[in-house]
Amino acid sequence: MRILLTNDDGINAPGLASLERIARSLSDDVWIVAPETDQSGLAHSLTLSEPLRLRELDDKKFALRGTPTDCVIMAIRKVLDRKPDLVLSGVNAGANMADDVTYSGTVAGAIEGTVHGVRSFALSQAYSYEAGAPIPWHVAEALAPDLLKKLSTIDLPPGTFLNLNFPNCEPEEVQGIDVTSQGKLDFGLSVEERQDGRSLPYFWLRFGDRKGNFRAGTDIHALREKKISVTPLKLDMTDYAVQDMVAAALADGDAV
Repeated sequence: MRILLTNDDGINAPGLASLERIARSLSDDVWIVAPETDQSGLAHSLTLSEPLRLRELDDKKFALRGTPTDCVIMAIRKVLDRKPDLVLSGVNAGANMADDVTYSGTVAGAIEGTVHGVRSFALSQAYSYEAGAPIPWHVAEALAPDLLKKLSTIDLPPGTFLNLNFPNCEPEEVQGIDVTSQGKLDFGLSVEERQDGRSLPYFWLRFGDRKGNFRAGTDIHALREKKISVTPLKLDMTDYAVQDMVAAALADGDAV
């Protein structure tokens, strides 16, 4: 099995090193094409106004000055001589759940793999955002290999990929696996204003305390219960339930 790895935290991120160890427990044919720098929060974005610079670091390991989406495109269209059998994106520093999947570059790596018709999974490791809190990479490393073996046997429909989140606890404390839906969190960013050395204003987006829908069956609830969350996501964002409503509204009155 040929496995392609990418991430959004950058080529030197410890989560990517964890993902490589996970992948090598499944296959000897592991390729890495990851961003040269941190690309967190860039979602499913392309680099169109600047050139993509590719740098070979080692055998089957490349850094790209671009986004996670760029990385998967370059890997499949340029670097590899054939498509991979599996795309793994991560392991992200912090959970990617609820509304946050729309911002996530980690999820975007799995999206782009899915666009190319390759089975794709996003992996993220939850941790406490308190200053100095360690990220328990060993949880994903211990539990992901067996989980990926099982999930790789599923015949996923075209356009569907899996989003995996590992809880912030020791591996032996994990209470199982939940197949989940996306939860709902309130907007988690505030705008913090500061001043530079010339007293000119600049701004940081800052994470804060978040409230949300913690009902059973959601990814948020699973992580709170120390469970691994596996959420099937799909590329087709059409709201089919609303189609008839919109059509009915347009059918009433004069046509535009």
